[in-house]
Amino acid sequence: MFKNKYVLTTSMVFIILSLILVGFSSTVVAQDKKLKAGFIYVGPVGDYGYTKSHDVGREYVEEMFPWLETFIAENVQAPDVESTIDQFVNNRDADVIFTTSFSHMQGTISAAEDHPDTLFFHCSGVQRRKNVGTYFSGLYQLYYLNGLMAGALTESDKLGYVAAIPNSEVKRHINSFAIGVKEVNPDATVHVRWLNTWFDPPAAKEATQSLLEIGADGFAFTEDSPTVLQTAQENGAFSFSHYNPMYRFAKEGTLSGQLTNRGVIYADILYKVYYGIYTSNNLKNVDYWWLLKEGAVELGAKRGMKINPDYIDELKSKTVEVPYLGKISVYDLVMKRLKQMKSDRVTFDPFIGPIKDREGVLRLKDGEWATHDELWTMEWAYENIKGPWPGEPKE
Repeated sequence: MFKNKYVLTTSMVFIILSLILVGFSSTVVAQDKKLKAGFIYVGPVGDYGYTKSHDVGREYVEEMFPWLETFIAENVQAPDVESTIDQFVNNRDADVIFTTSFSHMQGTISAAEDHPDTLFFHCSGVQRRKNVGTYFSGLYQLYYLNGLMAGALTESDKLGYVAAIPNSEVKRHINSFAIGVKEVNPDATVHVRWLNTWFDPPAAKEATQSLLEIGADGFAFTEDSPTVLQTAQENGAFSFSHYNPMYRFAKEGTLSGQLTNRGVIYADILYKVYYGIYTSNNLKNVDYWWLLKEGAVELGAKRGMKINPDYIDELKSKTVEVPYLGKISVYDLVMKRLKQMKSDRVTFDPFIGPIKDREGVLRLKDGEWATHDELWTMEWAYENIKGPWPGEPKE
């Protein structure tokens, strides 16, 4: 039905049914012009990572809604956000503008004050106002599932993580991965290398090679290219797709991955803007935090391939003892946890206590679930993580 294949979630079914009903409803005022939406990206669309995933979502909604017109600006850094927004409003008549990097936050808030009739949505932000909402598709649940697989398959008990910017989002990713690793392999450690940038393929390759040299045989990463995957495969190691399907870049080395379905969030937002549910006066409390349950993310080496078939038999051969589940294969454990986190009533989360950080501080008590704010502001490192950790809190 759509060129960009996303999982058809409950929210999307609601939108589609609503559109059908709207088409036959006499109470809805006919729209005589297109809704114009601008997207401001921090990187190039060709990064095939974070920015590409946003643009795939943009293409998805543009194809879905005949009343929508979209346009983009690439490689917009923090100092240029306000001027880019001014151009979108003054020259392109933008009705709604999406800014897609945490670094865009202050510029978005400032520009929103200058353009009070324009609607803004900022990805990963923590500041809102009457015409600025926030949204985010969280990947940490998937990093945990990848950690389960990595912990089971590592032979050296050393896993590498190539990390971009040391903010709370990336730290949450690493911790989730490390929690999954430890659950199936208490002897395995996760070794981190920081890039201090979102997109730098040469630096990502160098970091991967340095981790290979200390014996890492499996990798996860937060960097906006398939470089880690490709370098890992060249050296007989495995890794995971990140943001977008990367299987085609490293078919032997791509074990699974964390994929975003940003289109379902964009569809929900734009539908509600177009039909007047969201206005320039009521966004102060609009904050999307969509995960597996909402269909905003999915597990996969590529769409439709949750786990690379080359690895399934080995994962099925590895068994672990898990509280309340007993003896279970790692493959079945991954599928069980995936089902629990996708359920309408989520019955599992990686951040359930007891959890201690690597300083020995108890971060979550036995049976305690991390709150949204605790996840969003995470700075500590899990106990099996090795390497530098900027901003690490001390006991």
